[in-house]
Amino acid sequence: MIKIAIGSDHGGFHLKEAIKSFLNENKFDLEDFGTYNKESSDYTEFAFKVGKSVSIGKCQLGIICCKTGAGVCIVSNKIKGIRSVSCFNKKSAQMARRHNDANVLCLGSIFVEPKEGVEIVKIFLETSFEFGRHLLRVQNISKIENNIFK
Repeated sequence: MIKIAIGSDHGGFHLKEAIKSFLNENKFDLEDFGTYNKESSDYTEFAFKVGKSVSIGKCQLGIICCKTGAGVCIVSNKIKGIRSVSCFNKKSAQMARRHNDANVLCLGSIFVEPKEGVEIVKIFLETSFEFGRHLLRVQNISKIENNIFK
């Protein structure tokens, strides 16, 4: 079973906790990088911790929640090897995994209710990368990341 990194700031805390409950109930191997309460916190810290754990292979996939999903997506995409996406529905999560081999899912709590967030996470975890023509594009992302894209 894959290991999943999860994190949030205060704005995404309630969404993270709902997703965490689902993951625990379904016996996923999980590492929670915080935050652990609703006190004001800096999303950059948690996005970095989740992204880094995926980047170094400690976890295979990551989930990060904040109010919009945008900030944590920007931060985590700065980490080498991370293909982070901010999704607002099941179809966007499915396509991000299928075509982009996304490895970090970002969710915004003001756009995604906890029940819907759990459904998005299910799709993200169940969907596999298609390879085929999409492999070249993911390889090109790595080339851009390594400054060798022509």
